[in-house]
Amino acid sequence: MARHVVATTGEIAPGSSKLVTVRGRSVALFNRDGEYFAISNTCPHAGGSLCHGALVSLVQSSRPGQYELSRRGEMLQCPWHGWEFDIRTGQSWCDPESFRARAYQVTVEPGETLAKGPYVAETFPVAVEGEYVVVEF
Repeated sequence: MARHVVATTGEIAPGSSKLVTVRGRSVALFNRDGEYFAISNTCPHAGGSLCHGALVSLVQSSRPGQYELSRRGEMLQCPWHGWEFDIRTGQSWCDPESFRARAYQVTVEPGETLAKGPYVAETFPVAVEGEYVVVEF
């Protein structure tokens, strides 16, 4: 699987998102209290932009009038119709058998591990012939 550097941690404040394009795919990045997630930006239900959705809690109820909140900030709510997706897996909570948003693995790595030296610039022979500069590849 190919790795792609898409942003610095400073570009995505806690509780916010950033839209990026990776190999022609629109991907929504989220920072949930220093934990980063990436999910396809297109809602599989009707095509809404998940990057503009809210990170909410999972709401569960055992009987009418009572509810319990859990998994704070781990459910992504589509801004168009309110469909919710697990930010970790992309699984739909509205129709889990039919819909899933593609989730991508995210790591945070220091810059020096991404591009290790020694750094060597590529050089090419150059010759001047008359009044023309010629570069050979």
